[in-house]
Amino acid sequence: MQTRVAVMSIIVEERDTVGKLNELLHEYGEYILGRMGLPYREKGIHIISIAMDAPQDRISALAGKIGALPGVSVKTALSGVIGDA
Repeated sequence: MQTRVAVMSIIVEERDTVGKLNELLHEYGEYILGRMGLPYREKGIHIISIAMDAPQDRISALAGKIGALPGVSVKTALSGVIGDA
């Protein structure tokens, strides 16, 4: 199975969704290389970056589930680097 390296950028505007977001990230934890989160207190939001190495369908599935959370925005950038799992 082929994998791709990706970076997912997430902005959380509703604090109540953080628990569900963390559950999703835990569920896909085997594909996550690293995570950085920044609270932007002045704006009342949280900014999260996720680096992944995963099959394309897993990246898309996680982005779709995150994007469906209320008050959460997500964008994904995919590299051209393709490897084998």
